Amino acid sequence: MNLSDIHTITNLGAGTMGHATALQFAVNGYPVRLLDTSDTALQQGMTAIQHDLTTFREAGLLHEDDATILNRITPTTDYAVALTDTDFVIESIIEDLAVKQEVWQRVETFVRDDTILATNTSGLSPTAIQSVLQHPNRFVVAHFWNPAQLMPLVEVVPGEHTDAATVDLTTALMNHIGKHAVSLKRESLGFVGNRIQLAVLREALHIVDAGIASPEAVDDIIKYSLGRRWSLVGPIASADLGGLDVFDNISKYLYADLGAAQDEDPALAQKVADNDLGLKTGHGFYDWDGDAGAQIVAQRDKDLLKLLKQDQDQ
Repeated sequence: MNLSDIHTITNLGAGTMGHATALQFAVNGYPVRLLDTSDTALQQGMTAIQHDLTTFREAGLLHEDDATILNRITPTTDYAVALTDTDFVIESIIEDLAVKQEVWQRVETFVRDDTILATNTSGLSPTAIQSVLQHPNRFVVAHFWNPAQLMPLVEVVPGEHTDAATVDLTTALMNHIGKHAVSLKRESLGFVGNRIQLAVLREALHIVDAGIASPEAVDDIIKYSLGRRWSLVGPIASADLGGLDVFDNISKYLYADLGAAQDEDPALAQKVADNDLGLKTGHGFYDWDGDAGAQIVAQRDKDLLKLLKQDQDQ
């Protein structure tokens, strides 16, 4: 199968990630069958899609009217309707290995042998999921980053039995719908993005735990230095630009002093035990009383939309 052979998309899950991936395909011209377990879930997903369309239109990111885009999306709770003669399936359901395995086994009973199957898991092993499939060679991870309608990156991750052609085609499709797809050579826990994110978070919390700086100071230092630089030039290229001899010398004395805990961070664990989960409960390392969280999310999304418009205009 080639990119030109993909005409119909099936989107499993209409939730936070699923509605966004469905919209991404529909905006880029693909008929999408949106599958979920209930009419209520589907209606909530379509409401979220309509909200995102309004946001995109206000940002100047759409080239068709809303009705044309929405007409490409067919909500259904029927597996046969969603999966018969579809070309590409993308799944965004609960992050539970057993549930995903069960769903994908059911999917395989409806699709053609050459249909590409992609899971939008953020860290579960593609090898473990594909181990229950009849045709594991056409199964792959396509990890969208949240919020999926605004973040460009998609990590394409093979399992042990995934064909290289499946990786290549999935990467090409993700790029075709306007994402920035990056394929990995092999799977790893957390893939790449989450490994780097958790490595940075581990050191950030270590700095706070050690009394070196406050959470606010750590966040400001990242936002106004590494955050800006890495959005333009990644960490490895930055090392090249700064001089590998310089970074080598720093590593000789600094690596040994960095946080290297193999278990969960005690301060993080205590926050969770106290139900201080961040924005969702109103308290975390910061207090989120009132509309502070909503304002930060709104500003973040506004800035991400600006960046998407810049990408589109290039």
